[in-house]
Amino acid sequence: MQTISFFRAAASVVLVAAATSFAASASASPFLPFAPPSQPNAMMQAPDDSTGDTDELPARLKRQVVDYRTTEAPGTIVIDTPNTYLYLVLGNGRAMRYGIGVGREGFTWSGTQNITKKAEWPDWTPPPEMIERQPYLPRFMAGGPGNPLGARAMYLGGSVYRIHGTSEPSTIGHRVSSGCIRLTNDDVSDLYSRVNVGTKVVVLPMTQRSASVAGGIY
Repeated sequence: MQTISFFRAAASVVLVAAATSFAASASASPFLPFAPPSQPNAMMQAPDDSTGDTDELPARLKRQVVDYRTTEAPGTIVIDTPNTYLYLVLGNGRAMRYGIGVGREGFTWSGTQNITKKAEWPDWTPPPEMIERQPYLPRFMAGGPGNPLGARAMYLGGSVYRIHGTSEPSTIGHRVSSGCIRLTNDDVSDLYSRVNVGTKVVVLPMTQRSASVAGGIY
């Protein structure tokens, strides 16, 4: 009986030691399923805004600072529809220029608006007139990499038009949209960081060229 009691006591000591060792390993190792709850789950993190999609653009459509003569105040956005450029006026005869996609034939527009809302990875609800033309479109699409509005959207006045991103860089420099202005996700994220709600946006008609100079890059 004493021998049995001895072995039971020894076994208890071994189990306690093993449990203590395992607990210490679990708290020290990031590969065990006991990660601290404060660490975010990768599936819950926001999509990556840096896609490198501007690398696919022709040189003329890549984001760059150019010479630019205008009477518009610094901070104004000018949409050069016929040349598929968006200018953010910097002042002192310069502007940041981005390549854009514009409205296809019959869907271009012109005028002056202001940015009334900004959104990151926005949801998309196609307006009724778009549904009427394209009844196969979804009635709602949650924000994310597959959303047509891309990484950022800047809403223009009370209109249905937006300046937004796209995951299709090949459409930049073309007339493809229903009137919205699209940039690559990299470029729209950059523009989004530079402008505020209230920013003036001037959209030039197809018949008017912007007063830009195709000059130096800084």
